[in-house]
Amino acid sequence: MSRTRSIISVRLDCESVCDDIDPLTLKRLARQVCRRFKTGRAMVNIFVVDDKTIRSVHKKFFGTAKTTDVVSYDLSGPLEKSKFFDVIINVEQARRQAAKRSHSAQAETALYLVHGLLHQLGFDDATAAKAWRMHRQEDEILREAGFGNVYHSTRKG
Repeated sequence: MSRTRSIISVRLDCESVCDDIDPLTLKRLARQVCRRFKTGRAMVNIFVVDDKTIRSVHKKFFGTAKTTDVVSYDLSGPLEKSKFFDVIINVEQARRQAAKRSHSAQAETALYLVHGLLHQLGFDDATAAKAWRMHRQEDEILREAGFGNVYHSTRKG
């Protein structure tokens, strides 16, 4: 019986101050998510950026210069066997939300990474039911990775 080996490459570029973010943990988490959903071969590019950069990305691709938490894309061609994902994470937003929600910026950044990847792996949060399913999946993944519940953590504000 022939078995295809899963090869998942992850690159992380921190384009902002990332002293409170562990890149190795995020890379490991990206691999874990891809393996969980049996992506097989994948290349994940993670870009950790600031508010200004995420607004620029949002304007370029969505037409409004909006500050958001994460933007992700599947850059794979229709005939390619490998997946090519870009996940752009706003670390400044992660820090603000982490302070409000009583957990670390690393945990919030991990949530954004998982959220962005889940969008590319077929999850959607357009309705309340779909959002509940997606956020439940996020917390399950993050608990397994040692972060505990992040999306459904205790909120201060």
